[in-house]
Amino acid sequence: MKANLNSNKEGEEFSNLGITVKKADDLSEWYNQVVLKAGLADYSAVKGFMIIRPLGYAIWENIQKKFDERIKKRGVRNAYFPLLIPESFFNKEREHAKGFSPEVAWLERSDEESGQRLAIRPTSETIICDSFRSWLRSYRDLPIRVNQWCNVVRWEIKMTKLFLRTREFLWQEGHCIYETREEAEKETLMFLNEYKELIEKELAIPVISGRKTDNEKFAGAIYTLTTEALMPDGKALQTATSHYLGQDFMKVFEVQFTGRDKQKHSPHYISWGMSTRLIGAMVMVHGDDKGLVIPPRVAPVQIVIIPILFGDERDTAVLNAAEHLKEELQSEFSVELDARPGYSAGWKFNEWELRGVPLRI
Repeated sequence: MKANLNSNKEGEEFSNLGITVKKADDLSEWYNQVVLKAGLADYSAVKGFMIIRPLGYAIWENIQKKFDERIKKRGVRNAYFPLLIPESFFNKEREHAKGFSPEVAWLERSDEESGQRLAIRPTSETIICDSFRSWLRSYRDLPIRVNQWCNVVRWEIKMTKLFLRTREFLWQEGHCIYETREEAEKETLMFLNEYKELIEKELAIPVISGRKTDNEKFAGAIYTLTTEALMPDGKALQTATSHYLGQDFMKVFEVQFTGRDKQKHSPHYISWGMSTRLIGAMVMVHGDDKGLVIPPRVAPVQIVIIPILFGDERDTAVLNAAEHLKEELQSEFSVELDARPGYSAGWKFNEWELRGVPLRI
């Protein structure tokens, strides 16, 4: 239950900060209010782009940390590749170029040496394949598993929505090459299952795994596996994907290795990714009419302690007890003590509830 506010003035102030529409009545407006008023994100001066505020970014950091631990156990190493991609790289893989063409943002200034147009990455398959060509020599070098945490830009022409559909977003993209198709397909499914476990165990969002139709698969893929979550409006939201890309990218980028038979072979290629869209899914699934609800395992603050102060000599003992409780809890949890002056305990309870802190004491 919400604590009673100590004054009508405070109540009016919080009503301006709180959620003014019910989730069941207007899901879209409710979602926008939660994201903005809970302090997850804000609109940018550039249309279609968003500002991820500290709370939203801290949630992303926790998701990132948990998934990074998972993939490193699978032999994946993090790397970073350039933001700008030469136009000729896109043109090498026709299906890929055709699929991404409407979403690519091009720089006005061309590359000085080649004269080529440069794209801001919508995804990194092409530029990473170019690196694979120089890294790979023998079957002994395989498999190669790399991942990068980065931003991408896709010039969406549809209506944008914070976290769910924006022109720029943060994500991770894994890229792996293998000696055989069997290995590649096995790990395409393995990484999809890693996403499923992460989303269900850490974010507490049930997902359904499956295979995209040919019309929906990733541009240039043989097939795409996906995890989809059911949103309150009955629509499915894609939460992660894993693609078996076969050998086409390898052939057009001349990525080869000397096999066990001393002959030249093309490796088999997969890629897989998830993005800050997961934060939007978390809001949609768990949020309520009071605001954000953050699953404890990814919550930046898991417990907030709100001392009830009286403005007299009793306050010292209350604050000392609150500090002692914080010390006891913070060895296992992320704990915040809210002793800000000028706000009643009731106002603070409402604010922290709006911001989704799992436990308020």
